[in-house]
Amino acid sequence: MKRIVIALSGPPGSGASTVGKVLARRLKLGYFSPGLYYRKIMKQEHIENAPEFWKTRFGSSRKLHQHIDQMQLEKARKGDVIIEGTLSIHFLKKLASNKVWLNASLKVRAQRVAKRERIPYRRALKEVEERQTMERKGWEKIYGFDYFDQKKEADLVVDASNLTVNQAVNRIINFIERKQSFNF
Repeated sequence: MKRIVIALSGPPGSGASTVGKVLARRLKLGYFSPGLYYRKIMKQEHIENAPEFWKTRFGSSRKLHQHIDQMQLEKARKGDVIIEGTLSIHFLKKLASNKVWLNASLKVRAQRVAKRERIPYRRALKEVEERQTMERKGWEKIYGFDYFDQKKEADLVVDASNLTVNQAVNRIINFIERKQSFNF
């Protein structure tokens, strides 16, 4: 039986992490997030927010990011996993059986971040915009492409602006079932 690898990406605040975890649970697959690994390293460096860590030599180093990218490739080669990361569609394009871009409007993403972080909307909007700009420039510098272009490489694009987590997960599962012609 073919091993499943689902690459899930999206802009900051799109809900990709939450959807990825629920999807992994529902499909009884492993879950790996390069972003969670990055945040673990960030905390070990005693830095609390990603934009600040990106500004450090270590946080923006090609070596660190290539190490994390290798980790997601290794997990994908083993199979039966959801890999949710900013660059997962790009790096796993030859290994992923399904590539999903989760999208949401900037306003919705900022609202989600405000609720999750318990901060005012305007602050969340500023943080989402700052992170998005920083990441786009950072990935462009390290890898030579705009990570938003992964949307074009996706097998499925889900606009989750008006969807619950379960609705987004159901859309992905329905797509996979139709594509693979089997049920989970």
